Amino acid sequence: MKFLDQAKIYIKSGKGGDGSISFRREKYIEYGGPDGGDGGKGGDVWVECVANLNTLIDFRYQQHYKAKNGTPGMGRNRSGPHGDDCVIKVPPGTQIFAEDNETLLADMTTPGQRSRLAKGGNGGFGNAHFKSPTNQAPRHSNPGLPGEELTIWLRMKLIADAGLIGLPNAGKSTFLSAVSAAKPKIADYPFTTLHPNLGVVKAGEQDFVLADIPGLIEGASEGAGLGTRFLGHVERTRVLLHLVDCTEANVAQAYQTVRGELAAYDPELADKPEIVALSKIDAISKEDLQQRFDELKEVSGSRPLLLSAVSHQGIDEALYAITDHIIKARKQKEREEGGEPGAWQP
Repeated sequence: MKFLDQAKIYIKSGKGGDGSISFRREKYIEYGGPDGGDGGKGGDVWVECVANLNTLIDFRYQQHYKAKNGTPGMGRNRSGPHGDDCVIKVPPGTQIFAEDNETLLADMTTPGQRSRLAKGGNGGFGNAHFKSPTNQAPRHSNPGLPGEELTIWLRMKLIADAGLIGLPNAGKSTFLSAVSAAKPKIADYPFTTLHPNLGVVKAGEQDFVLADIPGLIEGASEGAGLGTRFLGHVERTRVLLHLVDCTEANVAQAYQTVRGELAAYDPELADKPEIVALSKIDAISKEDLQQRFDELKEVSGSRPLLLSAVSHQGIDEALYAITDHIIKARKQKEREEGGEPGAWQP
């Protein structure tokens, strides 16, 4: 299934039904009076978050979504039925933006969450609504109000607990395939990964979702390579695993390049908890590995992990380090929302 994380669609809510002009006409009824019913309300356009979707590919084939119009009123005081709503289903992590692609209309994060994007027009009053002692035979009614028309952008941001970042060919996809059942494309050339991949990882008794993000290069914030289009997918992560290829001639520069692009994209993203690791450690000698370890430790300010996804060296240590950060972040969120984590509640 093709991955699509951005789509532009047109929505329109339903028009309200017109009010009816009618008079009661029955045998032996001399003064029937007005009996025109009201029109029905037009349908709304809703967006709903559902759990069984993970891409916006459906919106490539359908870009127009319209709710049903309300039915006009009828005689004998019969009101028209309301128009059916239009429900647009999106995966968790989808943000809805206005046509300017900057104004946020809704942020769909939890399955079952719903938000109304366009309200249907109200139905018009029939002439029965206007009868009074001084106007016993009104011959006018209200038309239904028009619906709302919008062009909106859907932008999907993957909801993952941890994210893999690094230069192209740093071993991110290989790491993901080694720790989960995900099968990303793996090859010995840069930009093998062209779209984010997700995998469910089990570390001890803890499960978490790991996202593999396409590699960054210098100048990505200005559009070089794949640009920073996919960096939005790591905005919701709790921790980042930064892989640095130990076969690089200058691991310090490789580390700083990615950090610079993160800061250029979003300073808050650069402040996320980060675990630094040297990958492909089985590809160089111990002397060269020690030299690159010292260089990366100096520039990152932390002790890098040593791992090889092919030989599974250091994999468990990296997974447990990620798990510790995720558990701390979850407990912090519970404290902020109120109550001690794990506290009994009636």
